[in-house]
Amino acid sequence: MRIKSIQAFAIRSDLVGQGGVTPAQRPLWTDDAEVANPMSRYPRFKRLRSTWRPRWPSVGCLVTATDGSWGFGMTRYGSPVIDIINEHVAPLLLDEPCMATEKLWDMMLRITSPYGGGLASYAISAVDLALWDLKGKLLQRPVYELIGGPARDRIECYSTGNDTDWHMELGFKATKVACPYGPADGLRALEMNEDFIADRRRLVGDGTDLMVDCWMAFDIDFAVRFAERMRPYKLRWIEDCLMPDDLDGQAELRRRLPADTLATGEHWYTLGPFAQAAARHSADILQPDIGWAAGLTGCLKIAHIAEGAGLSVIPHAGMNTPYGQHFGMAVSNCPTGEYFLGSAPGVPLQEVRLTPGMQTPRDGFVTPSSEPGFGLGLTLDGIHEMSV
Repeated sequence: MRIKSIQAFAIRSDLVGQGGVTPAQRPLWTDDAEVANPMSRYPRFKRLRSTWRPRWPSVGCLVTATDGSWGFGMTRYGSPVIDIINEHVAPLLLDEPCMATEKLWDMMLRITSPYGGGLASYAISAVDLALWDLKGKLLQRPVYELIGGPARDRIECYSTGNDTDWHMELGFKATKVACPYGPADGLRALEMNEDFIADRRRLVGDGTDLMVDCWMAFDIDFAVRFAERMRPYKLRWIEDCLMPDDLDGQAELRRRLPADTLATGEHWYTLGPFAQAAARHSADILQPDIGWAAGLTGCLKIAHIAEGAGLSVIPHAGMNTPYGQHFGMAVSNCPTGEYFLGSAPGVPLQEVRLTPGMQTPRDGFVTPSSEPGFGLGLTLDGIHEMSV
């Protein structure tokens, strides 16, 4: 079976889900939340990430085989990624064997090598996920069976977001919060962060894991002082403290915080940074996004790199997509999964699924669909309705 067509297009989905039929109990925390971020040093962008992040739509990618079978992948960043797929990658993959996911991934990596990383990796991700979805459908097997079979009966999940009381009501046994303040907030930043974290610990109790996402907002000195100040609150890990290209800084942070669990990699897109982090043991948990870091094939390679170094892999927002759920079901060194709460308190998770066939966490656990491919539950008409 060979590839007949590859087509990328804009879709409405934001890949986490925000709508729902049930009325919300209150607004979503992200509507007006202070979150430390890379632009915090510039006053007019300081508070809300939405003031400076791009407003491109998400991307859908449909790969069709010569017999009419198809697979569907998704990623982010709109027209730049769509153009990479449609104008460069797709024409060069036509008539290639659609089951040859390893070869096709390598071809895409080499095709985009003159401008590789970043947006190119988003493009590769969308095509790669569509190819795996197609492969599962052709073989009539769920993808998690094709990549090794189930490593567990179900996936334990943690929630991400600052509506902590709602997350506990939903039954999550672990939760991660977004850090409100960073170096740009001056001398009181550590005190205000401590007040926030102390309140979160009070809400979840001592029997629930609590983590903090610092979202590229810190420098080394602030991260060290933050970690030391937060020790009474028994954080399971501290995440994404530094700008992603600062690999030496990540190694120095590891040296200065030998007893703290460090997580990073959400904004790494190629194998190189993960390999360096594993070789230097500069992080304990690697966090590629399956829709950004060159798809399922890329994330499987990252998992193998991590396994050789005794590290865990927990994909960014992995439980928000069927793609990440299948990865989490099959990969032995993926001990838990992240579910980002993109819906307001009171809206049932079943109402904000990414696709009709996707499973959602219940009491902190999820089991992915066993339907062929990723079990998206989409029809071609349904995909057409997603497009913009």
